[in-house]
Formats: sequence, C-alpha cells, structure tokens
Amino acid sequence: MKNNPKILNAWAMYDWANSVHSLTITSAIFPIYFPIAAVMMPSKSTMLNFLGVQLENTVVYSYAVSLGFLLLAFSVPLVSAISDFTGKKKVFMKMYCYLGSISCMILYFFKEGNYYLGTFAFLFSIVGWGGSIVFYNSYMPEIATEDKYDSLSAKGFTMGYLGSVVLLIQNLTMVLKPEWYGNITGGEASRISFLTVGIWWIVFAQIPFRYLPETQKVQKRTGSWIFNGFRELKKVFAELQHLNITKKFLLAFFFYNMGAQTFMYLGALFGGQELKLPSDALIITILLIQLVAIPGAYTFSKLSERLGNTKSLAIIVIIWIIVSVAGFFVYTRNEFYILATSIGFVMGGVQSLSRSTYAKLLPENTPDTASYFSFYDVCDRLSTVIGTFMFGLVTQLSGSMRSSLLFLTVIFMIGLVVLVRIPTKGADWGVSSSD
Repeated sequence: MKNNPKILNAWAMYDWANSVHSLTITSAIFPIYFPIAAVMMPSKSTMLNFLGVQLENTVVYSYAVSLGFLLLAFSVPLVSAISDFTGKKKVFMKMYCYLGSISCMILYFFKEGNYYLGTFAFLFSIVGWGGSIVFYNSYMPEIATEDKYDSLSAKGFTMGYLGSVVLLIQNLTMVLKPEWYGNITGGEASRISFLTVGIWWIVFAQIPFRYLPETQKVQKRTGSWIFNGFRELKKVFAELQHLNITKKFLLAFFFYNMGAQTFMYLGALFGGQELKLPSDALIITILLIQLVAIPGAYTFSKLSERLGNTKSLAIIVIIWIIVSVAGFFVYTRNEFYILATSIGFVMGGVQSLSRSTYAKLLPENTPDTASYFSFYDVCDRLSTVIGTFMFGLVTQLSGSMRSSLLFLTVIFMIGLVVLVRIPTKGADWGVSSSD
C-alpha cells in the first residue's frame, strides 16, 4: 500500500544516512584535506606524479571525481536492469551502500603522501554513494502516489541536509577543540571524520533496509542475470524513445545539472585555491549552504504546486546563471558567503524538484523503476563527469578557476533553453506523448 507513513519516513532516512558522504567527503573536509595530505612534506610543490603523469593535486582530485562518476554512468544501468529482472533492488542498494561506507572508513589510513590510497578510496566511495542513490530514488513511485512526490523528495533532502550538518559539527569540534580529544592533530581529526562518515552511513541505513519493501521480479526468463539485464535495459531504452517529454527533461537536466554538480563538488577548491580562504571559512561556507538548502527545497516544492515543475525549475536555473556570473567577480570572504547562500538555496531546490519531476514523468505503474531511474542517473553522472573534467581542464589550461565559471554559465543557459520548451504540467505530460 502506498503512502504508508512508516515506510515514507524510513525511505527519507536513507538521505539522513548517506548525505554525510556528500558533505564531509565530497564538499567539506576531504577536499581541503586531500591537496595537503597528497603532498609529501616538507616539499612545497603541489605537483603529483600520478600514473606517470605530472598533475596538480587539485587536478588529480577533480579527475578522481570525474572517473568515479564515469564508472557509475557505465555500470549502474546494467545493474539496475538486473535488479528489476531479479527483484533484488534492496540487495543491490545494500551492496553499493556498503562499498561506499567501507571506502570512507579506508580513508582513515590516507596519510601524508599516500595519495594513491586516498584517490582510489575516494573514487570508490563516490561509486558506492551514487549507485545506492539510484535504487533509493527508484523506490519513490513504488511507495508514494504522484501528489506526494514533491513533498516526499523535499523531506528526503531536508533529512539529508540536517543529518550531514549534525555529523559535520561533531567532527569540527575535533578540528577546533583538539584538547577535548587528547590534543590530536588536524590530520588525525580529519581522518577520524572520514571513519565516522562510514560508520554513520552503515548504521542509519539499516532503518530503510528494515522497512523498504522487497520488489517483485519483472518477468520470468531463462538465462543469466547479465544477459537478461541487457535485455531489460534495451526494453526500457526503447520505451524511452516514445516518451518525448521525458527525453526533453533528461536533456535539460543533463545540462543544468552539469553546472550545479560542478559547483557542489569543486566550490570548496575555488574558495581555497582562488580566494585563499582558510579552512575554517570554507567549512563555515559549506555549513551555510546546507542550512539554506533546507528552506530552498521546501520553497520550490511549494512553488511547483502553483507554477508547475518545469517553470519552477526554470526559475532555479536562471538564479544559477546569475550565481555563476557573479562568482567570476567574487574576491572577498563576505562576497563568497553571499554567493554560498545563493548556491545553497537553489541547490536544495534543484536536487529535490528534479528528482520528483522525473518520477512524475515515468509510465504509470511501471515495474521497471530502477531501470528508468538508471537513465536519470546516467544523465546525472555523465553531466558531473563532463562538468568536473572540463572545470579541471579549463583551470589547467587557463591557470584560473574563474575562467571555468564562464564555462558553467554557458552550460546553464543551454539547460534553460531546453527546459523552457517543456510543458509545465497537465495533459501535455502524458507519458505516451509523441509531440
């Protein structure tokens, strides 16, 4: 039965469980820790010999993000198709969850100069996080009716923002008050924080794993899981060719998400390397983004009730364009804080509303939810790959991250052009439409 409050609350708890990775590992502490720990002191060089190529430490980090999402983009569609065929959605969700959380724990052993371990553990933490999210998102059409999608998605992201802030504040006490913990060093405090992320993730994930329903097999066929997984993937891909509104949305999402995710993953690097802000200022900024994202998610959820999903998303993308242009002219700490507040507000809205919009565009009562959400995830991951890679490449070629912000501005504009051509709601959203 859909709309069971216990199941809906348990579903939202997975955002609470996994979002600590997004904040501590990909946004706050690890991006600051990696460039420092990757270099052998007392060397002042920021260049790393990575697989025989000389690269800046920040470029290695950027490319690690890109490779992690590239692995997701190629592997998750097949795995999700297998999960739909076998009815093992929760099993695969657990598998990715444990891969990501254990990788976070391994980062505890990432010490000075050991950048191979740090890079690959970070990379696989991204794979585990992103893979589990696909199966998590695909539960939404199975446990809730369409009128609940926007509010449920906003609730999940809100739980994630709150949970990640709670753990980050706890970890910050180790950095700011080392005497409370036996005068540990800043490096030790950072590595302990990576360990706590993995533990937090595993422990709280047991709540959704306990209450989310088991799924049924799509159909009975003979042959291997992999062979039938390819067949299932091919079937869903063929169905998507007739869902023109859905295809247009995925194209728009691909572009505006490219800009949004690049801001999220590389924003701390911009503040640290371009503005030379100290670590405490960067962490305060990231906390500010998380807290502002909560009203942002709910504001745009309510706005979508009045204007419709695509019009609300178009407003969000216009704000992103303004933010990316303004970022080019940011030089002071206070200006950076104002920029971060704007980013946080639209970040909460764009993530929450994009997820619920896509759920509304799926065929009614489809049993292939994981396979359909895998295509959403491919757009998400590939756009992140291209965005972070291009950001790193433009930075490497130009010597300045500010030039990369201009690239993101163009990307947002392309997404907006596609988005405004999509009907906002009503009969034109019919999933069999071929307009």
